[in-house]
Amino acid sequence: MTQSGRQVSARFPDFPWDTLAEAKAKAAAHPDGIVDLSIGTPVDDAPAVAQDALAAAANAPGYPTVLGPEAMRQSAVDWLRRCYGVTGLGPEHVLATIGSKELIGNLPVQLGLGPDDLVVIPELAYPTYEVGARYAGCRVIAADSTVALGPERPSLVYVNSPANPHGAILGADHLRKLVAWTREHGALLVSDECYLEFGWDAAPATVLHPAVNGGSLDGILAVHSTSKRSNLAGYRAAFVAGDASVIGELVAVRKHLGFMVPAPVQAALASVLADDGHVAAQRERYAARRAALRNALESAGFRIDHSEGSLYLWATRDEPCRETVAWLAELGILVAPGEFYGPAGARHVRVAFTATDDRIDAAVARLTAG
Repeated sequence: MTQSGRQVSARFPDFPWDTLAEAKAKAAAHPDGIVDLSIGTPVDDAPAVAQDALAAAANAPGYPTVLGPEAMRQSAVDWLRRCYGVTGLGPEHVLATIGSKELIGNLPVQLGLGPDDLVVIPELAYPTYEVGARYAGCRVIAADSTVALGPERPSLVYVNSPANPHGAILGADHLRKLVAWTREHGALLVSDECYLEFGWDAAPATVLHPAVNGGSLDGILAVHSTSKRSNLAGYRAAFVAGDASVIGELVAVRKHLGFMVPAPVQAALASVLADDGHVAAQRERYAARRAALRNALESAGFRIDHSEGSLYLWATRDEPCRETVAWLAELGILVAPGEFYGPAGARHVRVAFTATDDRIDAAVARLTAG
């Protein structure tokens, strides 16, 4: 291994999905083929409104701006007001990002955080929160309760609702207390709200709502993506909104580094934020897939925990998660072991319902056979 390779290995954990090679090969050997429910990748078509906007803006010979045009940022403001009752937000509070993973992965370093800074992530969490903090050299603590931090004073706190991997939804009261705590301790609160439109058993809340933040955006950011709601994972179209001073700091850094969303993608982003119909249709597709898969898993002896929102079922057979992965692979079904997301997930698996209808039907048939 090269010296640079050793440095990368020291800074970052192994890429978790690389450890699924054996299970993936086993599932792929099924006579009817693999049903891959391990990664929440959209499989349905990108909406026509996005494709049309992308094509119309395709002649883009000049450089886009880092901040994004005001019309695009206003579309985000309008969407949040229209669908979630957010007020007090203007275009100056919004920044286009090259997908939400890029923003989360680079956020600590772009904010100038380092070894003297503590980043708090959920106990069960999207791995990029930790990876981004490690990239900046920060210390990381996984904690769902501020009490667990004791005298520690974090610089950055992540919250995710509806959550990946387990789909739990935090209510407005919980978020309100978290906003107050982070402000009291001088921390930036970053709320990953990429699954906000997929609340199944409860209504998700955003930290941008004045009932949660007290009418002030100070010290808070909310991350939003069109990958799930609009099937635009391939476009890398997202935005972050909140504290204007933090947005300004990010813009200044990103100008130097060249973090720019392509102009045609910015046009597509604005188009899907202005159109609610395609999101409602996609919700119906996912609701049907979720119901079918949940019933099949329960009939096969699984218990589904949390899973009030997002695009995953948090399932367990009360055994080590790798045993469950292997059992499902024998049926040609690939899922993600819960340990990918933290030690607390060691006896669960994450089951995505982002596969096509025919693949979901195949999984259901295999789980309920005999």
